[in-house]
Amino acid sequence: MVREGFALAVFPVCGGVGKPGFSASSDRERNAGSWEDKALPDPSPGGRVGEKAGGCRKTSSVRAVHGQLRYGQVNYTITVLPGDGIGPEVTAEGVKALRAVGARFGHSFTFQEALIGGAAIDATGVALPPETLAACRAASAVLLGAVGGPRWDDPRASVRPEQGLLGLRKELGLFANLRPVTVHPLLIEASPLRPERLEGVDLLVVRELTGGIYFGEKRRGRAADGEWASDLCIYTEAEIARVVRVAAELARSRNGKLTLVDKANVLETSRLWRSVTGAIVQGEYPDLIYEWMLVDACAMHLLRRPADFDVIVTENMFGDILTDEASMLAGSMGMLPSASLGAGAMGLYEPIHGSAPDIAGQGKANPLATILSVALLLRHSLGLEPEARAVEAAVSAVIEAGIVTGDIARPGQAPASTSVVGDAVAERIVA
Repeated sequence: MVREGFALAVFPVCGGVGKPGFSASSDRERNAGSWEDKALPDPSPGGRVGEKAGGCRKTSSVRAVHGQLRYGQVNYTITVLPGDGIGPEVTAEGVKALRAVGARFGHSFTFQEALIGGAAIDATGVALPPETLAACRAASAVLLGAVGGPRWDDPRASVRPEQGLLGLRKELGLFANLRPVTVHPLLIEASPLRPERLEGVDLLVVRELTGGIYFGEKRRGRAADGEWASDLCIYTEAEIARVVRVAAELARSRNGKLTLVDKANVLETSRLWRSVTGAIVQGEYPDLIYEWMLVDACAMHLLRRPADFDVIVTENMFGDILTDEASMLAGSMGMLPSASLGAGAMGLYEPIHGSAPDIAGQGKANPLATILSVALLLRHSLGLEPEARAVEAAVSAVIEAGIVTGDIARPGQAPASTSVVGDAVAERIVA
């Protein structure tokens, strides 16, 4: 089921200041080639992907990729997938932030809601209905809440909520997952690590998203000595090369350091990752500081010396686990956004936290990871850097004002509800 939203039409306002971020060009959608076989084209008006840009961006052909120009306005279609658990609560605040961006910068957003995960299973019997996939394909970008919950947790079930998310990534060709990790100074106390270990933490994990053990053949059977099971992990050179190039471009635009995380002392797939990555960096990115690290060592060093990392690139399962660990650097999983990108401009944006069914419907969910995912959506799919930075600045201002949910509230600080935090962010975006 797809529910059509309304178009929010407003008049242009120029401005926007905040935390610098990373900009990806929407021109990718119009140019021949892809991330696999060419350097990323220059965005407008900035430089390479990831280059920090400022100022007020003009309505241009970059924006026209995503909507039709009507009387000086651009309409962007955003497919919203609330999903399960706290997903509907946090995506509502993400939509609220986008509406505030429209009010300030003069954009028109059309929101259409669709089913995924457990909610889709209950309504249609499948985790990714065809109507949902069609709505995502037609959108400028997709905003997702979360999937899963105890009512669908039976591992013997043939249909599970996670199949919806995995299937969506695969069908949309979203092979690169970007998960930035930064620590707001006022949230250092929320982290279990000592404050001195968190100084200067600003890292980005680039996780391969559509290959590896999550997508390999899964088998289960019975032998004379009992049951057996297997999960096949396969990677091709092309799958590795395209995500490594994404990570290398981002490292070049940041602090120039790239770390490959693998398990090459045991796994053949990791040995392929190491040889492919080494060849690409040596041949195409000799200016980068490049290192490789075993995944168990990386898990330790993320806690021991997290500020030493810049960009980490790794395979699907390792990236999934390491970014959950890295969320503790920021104090809460409710603070970490993510972007899933492919060869075109359209992307999938979601907080890294799960559906948290234990707090669903209680107004306790932290919406900031979803709102920061909206900033990534504006930056990477719509090419709107000033708008993205305005959202990030508003989030920072809300934290400084102490309007936060209980997971990151300081001792003695009264927690705010999900909607109150979302309202406070929206007010500061418009201001």
